[in-house]
Amino acid sequence: MALVSEYFGCLSFDDTAMKQRLPRDTYRSLKKTIDENKELDINVANIVANAMKDWAIEKGCTHFTHWFQPMTGVTAEKHDSFISPIGDGKIIMEFSGKELVRGEPDASSFPSGGLRATFEDRGYTAWDPTSYAFIKDNTLCIPTAFCSYGGEALDKKTPLLRSMKAIDTQAMRILRLFDPHTNVACVRTSVGPEQEYFLIPREMYDKRKDLIYTGRTLFGAKPPKGQELEDHYFGAIKSKVKEFMRDLDEELWKLGVHAKTEHNEGAPAQHELAPIFTQANIATDHNQMTMEMMQKVAKQHDLVCLLHEKPFGGITGSGKHNNWSMATNTGVNLLTPGETPYENAQFLLFLCAVIKAVDEYQDLLRISAATAGNDHRLGANEAPPAVISIFLGDELSAILDALETETHYDPKEAAQLQLGVDTLPRLPKDNTDRNRTSPFAFTGNKFEFRMVGSSNSISSCNTVLNTAVAESLRQFADILEVAEDFHTSLNTLIRDTIKEHKRIIFNGNGYDDAWIREATEVRGLLNLKTTPDALPYYLSAKNIRLFTTHNVYNETEMRSRYEIMLENYSKTINIEAATMADMVYKGILPAITSYSREICDTGLSKKSLGIPADYETGLAQKLTSLTEAIVAGVTRLETHTREAAQIHDVTDLAFFIRDKVVTDLETLRLSVDEAESLVASKYWPYPTYSDLLFGVR
Repeated sequence: MALVSEYFGCLSFDDTAMKQRLPRDTYRSLKKTIDENKELDINVANIVANAMKDWAIEKGCTHFTHWFQPMTGVTAEKHDSFISPIGDGKIIMEFSGKELVRGEPDASSFPSGGLRATFEDRGYTAWDPTSYAFIKDNTLCIPTAFCSYGGEALDKKTPLLRSMKAIDTQAMRILRLFDPHTNVACVRTSVGPEQEYFLIPREMYDKRKDLIYTGRTLFGAKPPKGQELEDHYFGAIKSKVKEFMRDLDEELWKLGVHAKTEHNEGAPAQHELAPIFTQANIATDHNQMTMEMMQKVAKQHDLVCLLHEKPFGGITGSGKHNNWSMATNTGVNLLTPGETPYENAQFLLFLCAVIKAVDEYQDLLRISAATAGNDHRLGANEAPPAVISIFLGDELSAILDALETETHYDPKEAAQLQLGVDTLPRLPKDNTDRNRTSPFAFTGNKFEFRMVGSSNSISSCNTVLNTAVAESLRQFADILEVAEDFHTSLNTLIRDTIKEHKRIIFNGNGYDDAWIREATEVRGLLNLKTTPDALPYYLSAKNIRLFTTHNVYNETEMRSRYEIMLENYSKTINIEAATMADMVYKGILPAITSYSREICDTGLSKKSLGIPADYETGLAQKLTSLTEAIVAGVTRLETHTREAAQIHDVTDLAFFIRDKVVTDLETLRLSVDEAESLVASKYWPYPTYSDLLFGVR
């Protein structure tokens, strides 16, 4: 068996491969581009392209593709071969610097929100040299950004890269104020996304149209056992699942993805994978690769990986916890408090920048996690509420209180956990607990944004975080750079920021209804429960000003994204409505009718023999009542979907869908689920929750 250290990154054109295959000067120039955000020299690109091609061909590749992330939420690729004719029916394998740095995929068929007309199809992909090329299915994949002929961003990566530049620029201004001779060259955001998912038997999945078309079950009665015993979380991993995890790790490690932690999650059939932190754009690429590889490897094990935020009603949904921090190129984490955080002014200023950013742009953070799927999950006592708040823990909160009131802070000595067993070691107690009900929690040297849905790209939330914090740092730098006394102004700035934005800090139970009332009625925080509630805030004047100031989006790009997000919401629910109607007419109503016929025949036979048939009579009446409710429900659903088709304004349509169609879906489900609990198993046309959640042995 090969050691992991021997094959890790073997399918990635990483730093080791570049060192081995590039001339020394070329390698140094490329590293300067990567490490210091310098412009790429086309001569360097030509040499890199040739070396990359030779490396890929040696590993069996015949094609290359510019791998990009359009606003569909998944990745896209167009494959071209390396072949180039040389006459006499002969070919050579070529790959130029021009082909490496730029591609021209058709841009007309991707979501553009009006940025592109159908007849205007030219788009460009541009190599992102900071994210290593990799091999997938014998194809060289080159991570790229995607833009239109006019230069507008048509993808999720370009704004992320712009936001990384913004926070680098502003963070460096702050660091130079603390040390004018700093050897730090740049600041990058570091991200580690925890990925939750479900694994179910493929045989069962193939019999559920709702899972195939929508990614979630639109119907499903509660099984006899769910997650009430809390015995699945961190429980022993089933052998079939362990085999999947082993193969998934191997495939990810070959690609250079730092897959680290895996375990059972809270719900039956639910699991989690967490990687080691890496640079934000690389973490985004790796997470997209991880989701794709999860689904691919699952098929090899006759399983299906579900990435929907709420694949099962009444069962905990899946999120993607986005762990975010800032670090210098010298390896210093700017969100590390140190042994004496109350004396660490630089840490406190960066902390205040995050607090200010989250308070002022809570709407954008909520929007970054807003999808039709995630609306089912947020606030359901399994995920953070829709109200944004920050958890800091007792020690940091006490420090900020002391700074605000200009009182003395008395640091507590590190406590030891007493476990009451002499043979067990004494454990140092962390200076803060963890709060899993908080949407945005400080966890020692990073913030964990828990709102993001399991199927979402993490690019959106990190673009918002980077840009919002960059704006806080810009304002801080503007003040401190002209200050007569740096330290006096610094102390005043920290104190004033705490006073102005402490409303966003909450260390209690985010699930408590009393907190939601306090947050909205007393503190004035937003409670944007659904995607249509949240999205109109996207185009507020302050948000347009934020993104345009830092050149992350122009206003046209923002308006296009607003339209795309609303269209995705309405299209998603429309597909669910069509699927639900199809399942009702072709599977559920015929099943209820067939079972009702058997019950009625049995009842009549009993009565003909003078035997009481109270059970059959009562059940037949109940099934008849449910049938009528189901028919009325599906008729109402179809009526509202037809009405929705006549609404052309994307905003009006989203609100109509939310108020009418979503309500119809929920109401119809109640009747169907009750019918499922009454109909004999042999008649029910679809695998049940018991089959799906407990089918993996």
